[in-house]
Amino acid sequence: MSAPASPDAASGAAPETLLLGQILDFTADPFSSPPEDSARHLSRGGIVLRGGRITEIGPAARLIESHASARRVDYGAALLLPGFVDAHAHYPQTGIIASWGKRLIDWLEGYTFPEESRFGDALYAATIAGRYLDLAIANGTTTIASFCTSHPESVTAFFQAAQARGMAVVGGKVAMDRNAPDALKDTPERAYDESKALLQRWHKQGRARYAITPRFTPTSTEAQLEAMGALWAEHPDCAMQTHLSEQVEEIAWVKELCPEAEDYLATYEKHRLIGPGALFGHAIHLTERERARLAESGSAVVHCPTSNTFIGSGVFDAAGLVAGGVEVGLATDTGGGSSFSMLRTMGAAYEISQLNGAVLHPAQLLWLATTGSAKALRMEAEVGTLAPGSAADIIALDLASTPAIAQRAARARDIWEALFPTMMMGDDRAVKAVWVNGVSRR
Repeated sequence: MSAPASPDAASGAAPETLLLGQILDFTADPFSSPPEDSARHLSRGGIVLRGGRITEIGPAARLIESHASARRVDYGAALLLPGFVDAHAHYPQTGIIASWGKRLIDWLEGYTFPEESRFGDALYAATIAGRYLDLAIANGTTTIASFCTSHPESVTAFFQAAQARGMAVVGGKVAMDRNAPDALKDTPERAYDESKALLQRWHKQGRARYAITPRFTPTSTEAQLEAMGALWAEHPDCAMQTHLSEQVEEIAWVKELCPEAEDYLATYEKHRLIGPGALFGHAIHLTERERARLAESGSAVVHCPTSNTFIGSGVFDAAGLVAGGVEVGLATDTGGGSSFSMLRTMGAAYEISQLNGAVLHPAQLLWLATTGSAKALRMEAEVGTLAPGSAADIIALDLASTPAIAQRAARARDIWEALFPTMMMGDDRAVKAVWVNGVSRR
């Protein structure tokens, strides 16, 4: 397979590329319609790319005839899907992924804070940002929302690395002014000023989106949360990302720090850190009031299943939250999460749904990893879909990437049974190709 052709120098026209393979394309939300009927499956289909966008999708025979001059890339029986969308990650924790034996607060003190203290070094930040994004692409992830660190250098490194790879990403400087090492703490004023400068530099520059990023209530004073709320009010088209109700010890800590607050979510509400564009990572141990407020405010929560099991956080109620009107995304939560793979993340989400007594269908898992996460990020017009007009962020999945997966997929009665073994047992070997913004990256 050759690299994508460059624009025709004489005419200035960008050539078309036709990707061929199986196609699975959502036609409905599988949480609000029968999951097995929520997508169109083409056993032999095609996707036309031009200028970094999807221009057409349909049966292979028709597209081959109507786009005879297009360069063809044939993936055979591989399944063409939107690139995965990871709605909550910590790229600076790449080096400490799979570190043994800590719960949340100990994890922060023992692993996270020492590692994040290194990101004032621009070269180190650039090295890790590039490594992280390459690992993500290798696993079929083409869009990521990541926390950076409190160092502006870490934010610049992340956006520059994404820009070099053509990726749509969301990121922001972490604000922390208490309960953290001095090397990571800032002040309300500095958090506001540096976040605003970074926002002005990067937000909507190419495919970059900025996220105002208070780490969580335990590491931000009320003055700092107020400053972040004020900045978001000035720039409501940005995202706002933080953490909510990940572990019971964390909730008790918030209650100790903010005894007047009705609950954890109230500590954000007080400072206008709730509403469309808000991304609350984890959201496991929610009160009924918190669930209702998340839904009515238009906020999103992000399920991080491998992290929740790895550090013992608890059982997320995906089906219940969606039924209650809350927007839900899916994420690896690298490096508290134990895998860079959204396939493994979907498998873990299935396992947690079993524990919760509301089993997620493969269509619902795939939705969360693509369109659902894109909607949580307010980016569904660009990513997480194969709809014409969206960015050409596309992956090709080999549904028989290992002997164990192949022998199970061979017994499949429909596309969902064929895909599910890859969700449960697949890894980067299943990712046959990755296209980012119309360019082949794997």
